[in-house]
Amino acid sequence: MTSDPHRDPDPGETWHERSPATGTGELPILSPRPDPQTHRGYAHGTDPRRWRILAVLLVAIFMSLVAVSIINVGLPSIQEGLGASESQLQWILSGYALTFGVVLVAGGRAGDVFGRGFLWMLGVAIFTLSSIAAGLAPDPTMLIVARFVQGVGSGLLNPQGVAMIQQYFKGAERGKAFGMLGSAVGVSVAIGPVLGGLLIQTGGAAEGWRWLFMVNVPVGVVALVLAFLWFPRPLLRGPEGTTIRHALREMDPTGAVLLGIALLATLLPFIEAGSPGTSPWVWALLAVAAMFLALWIAWEKHFKASGHQPMVDLDIFRVSSFLNGTLLISLYFLGITSVWVLVTLYMQKGLGHTALAAGCVGLLNAFASAVASNLAGSRVNRMGRKIVVLGMLSVVVGLLLSMAVILLHDSWHISEWWLVLTLGFVGFGQGAVVSPNQTLTLAEVPLEYAGSAGGVMQTGQRVGTAVGIAMITAVAYGVIAGQGWSVGIAAGLGVVVLVVLLALAVALRDMRHRARQDSRA
Repeated sequence: MTSDPHRDPDPGETWHERSPATGTGELPILSPRPDPQTHRGYAHGTDPRRWRILAVLLVAIFMSLVAVSIINVGLPSIQEGLGASESQLQWILSGYALTFGVVLVAGGRAGDVFGRGFLWMLGVAIFTLSSIAAGLAPDPTMLIVARFVQGVGSGLLNPQGVAMIQQYFKGAERGKAFGMLGSAVGVSVAIGPVLGGLLIQTGGAAEGWRWLFMVNVPVGVVALVLAFLWFPRPLLRGPEGTTIRHALREMDPTGAVLLGIALLATLLPFIEAGSPGTSPWVWALLAVAAMFLALWIAWEKHFKASGHQPMVDLDIFRVSSFLNGTLLISLYFLGITSVWVLVTLYMQKGLGHTALAAGCVGLLNAFASAVASNLAGSRVNRMGRKIVVLGMLSVVVGLLLSMAVILLHDSWHISEWWLVLTLGFVGFGQGAVVSPNQTLTLAEVPLEYAGSAGGVMQTGQRVGTAVGIAMITAVAYGVIAGQGWSVGIAAGLGVVVLVVLLALAVALRDMRHRARQDSRA
């Protein structure tokens, strides 16, 4: 059998026929059954509904990711309208990210077992209903609870979206589809503050925050209706020839609980780090996280040795493209998601601009990210990891120029609005990083594991986000206290540059590994 380490495996090809670790078939790692998710009426990648399905997926994923960034500009309005304390504001901000991250892997595995379309629709329904609850919340406690539930919905729907792109697209079309997903990710991060500022200005300082949640409702309803009309049947199913009880066991509930506790114990200290009066003992939870992670690894090995399919087949981490891509994007999100927190702080608190004005700084960034994602998605099969390296270099250049604008604003009175241009370089680079990395990371993952693998990759992003925001904002605030806003924000962006350079080192290592594979092929 002729092997090309960069081609997509044929739908019926087993992992024994071709090893993704070497491209030669010498090291069988996983032996999945033929993909149970492929719609029987069409060969893999030929379903004529695939572009309509993608459109519905992107609408809901965009909605769920906007919810991460839109809330930043709404915190003052929530504090005024509900009388929330600083600690409650922290949980309103972070509760969503907490449950989002904890649910991702289990949600992805559930989609692999019971049907990705069904789990996606369930996630959208939970997200939409909890958005209504959040918009109508009478007090901070109810808003916190609603945000937790929102995160559960988002954790269910997001890994299904990644897996369904793997399921319905292949080859160059898959790169284009992931390019469109990357556009949704990049635009959602930058457009969230703009949309939030508009809604608060329209609704008023005391009640405008409610529209940050209610705006999700019509989007969620339309997405559910279109999904019901267009998604292939059956929406809900278990593995062929098995009972529901057996299917539930294949979900690996013990593994899901162990990993959930490990992730919760990992994320909680970083989320709580921003709350006033937090005990330093909260960091002891990291030891608890390490213990439960070790238990989870041992359980997954035992579960597989017993003849079952674990929630995450740990051998997947022996696939170099998946390991490198997951590490790369985790490091990248550890740095890049703090950029908008820092810019928003600088524009609103440092310079006294409104929420809407602060959000408008990211408009060119959003546009550049959308353009770059589509360009990169259509070229990733030809350029490979090089396109990710070029994207990261653009991000570094944009961040360094942004630091220069901020520092020179005080001394040379350079306008802060030059940030619109400098952050455009960051957006263009981000579009060339996120979507191509998803394509390259998941290209050698069997479709049967697409949901759980996508969940692992997105979990890395969520953990990176939580750790990065806590770490980088702590650096920024520490410097602000002694040196002022400009120096403090520039210092925070400097830490982001260092983290992105670490991610760039991983990208270069992966590029060299792929070059060696090509030379041996």
